[in-house]
Amino acid sequence: MQPIQIPAEWNDSGLLTFEEFCALIRTPQRTVRDWRRRGVGPRWARFNGCGRLYITVAEARRFLRSATPTATNRRAEERPHV
Repeated sequence: MQPIQIPAEWNDSGLLTFEEFCALIRTPQRTVRDWRRRGVGPRWARFNGCGRLYITVAEARRFLRSATPTATNRRAEERPHV
C-alpha cells in the first residue's frame, strides 16, 4: 500500500475542504467526524460563519506526520512479545 502523501507543490497556506481531506487520507467522513467529536485528529476552521469545515495544507501535513509510525515504532511493533 502506498503511503498517503500531500504533493510537495501544495502551498502550506492552501485550504482543503472536509470532503477533500477525507478523500486524500482515504478515510470515511463518518470516521473523521468521530475524530472531530472526540477532539482528536486535525484542527478544523470555519470562515465567516460558513457551515463548511476547512483545514490548511500545513495542518494536514502535521496530522499525517503525527499519524505515521516512525521506523523505530514499526520495529518495536514487529518484535514478538514475550
